[in-house]
Amino acid sequence: MKRKKYYNKGKIADTVVTYVVLIFVCMIFFFPVLWLILSSFSSSGSIYDLDGFFPNRYSLDSYIRLFSDTTMYDYPNWLKNTLFVAVLSSFLGTILVILTAYTISRFQFRSKKVLMKSTLVLSMFPSFMGMTAIYLLMVNFDLINKLWSLIFIYAAGAPMGYLVQKGYFDTISNSIYEAARIDGASNFKVFVQITLPLSKPILVYTALTQFAWPWSDFILPNLLLKNKDLWTVAVGLMHLDETQFTRFAAGSIFIAVPIVILYFALSNFLVTGVSSGAVKE
Repeated sequence: MKRKKYYNKGKIADTVVTYVVLIFVCMIFFFPVLWLILSSFSSSGSIYDLDGFFPNRYSLDSYIRLFSDTTMYDYPNWLKNTLFVAVLSSFLGTILVILTAYTISRFQFRSKKVLMKSTLVLSMFPSFMGMTAIYLLMVNFDLINKLWSLIFIYAAGAPMGYLVQKGYFDTISNSIYEAARIDGASNFKVFVQITLPLSKPILVYTALTQFAWPWSDFILPNLLLKNKDLWTVAVGLMHLDETQFTRFAAGSIFIAVPIVILYFALSNFLVTGVSSGAVKE
């Protein structure tokens, strides 16, 4: 009886310590977000006008100026460019990733293992290592200062991250494919009518991850887009001066809201897609 009582106390203490540590870590990560949100409602424009961490007076002027004052900083146009690039990149990238993962998962061909190992090794290198080569290629193809250059690069690089999708396709039973082929279904018909309906979680996960990358990327748009009218939100916000800090904060919060809403709305699909793609049954 004493041992059981001691065990219960130890379990409760362990749970309490775990929750305290988790809450403390959450507060560390949440504090910068809270500070940025409150700063976006500051009535002063400069970061130097803040008294301590938080503003003294709050207003909606930053958000109003963000969409009304477009003479020097055209945020609505930057938002339109970002949306255009992110949507098309997500659409093309999702198609390429799914086709790559399905092919490697379901078909046997020579040098398959070599190809998988090569892509795994190449994905370990940071993407900015190839920025010089990318810039020279875009110059030769006359794609500098064009939004389509970003779309092509994001979509072309997407298949490198096919491993999670391949893991998901590996979990689909082979008996389903064998039954379909016995009935005379072609490979394309099997993919469209059987695989895709069974793959909604991984399709949603892939589309959202492919959308989030160009939505918030700064390095590549800053490298390829020299015209101010073609800037994305990330590039435009980074060019704001210090006196426009509250506008920067408001723009950062506004651009983060859609992606946060999507993550929460599609969280069930995301968890299912990641968990199924991480373990082969």
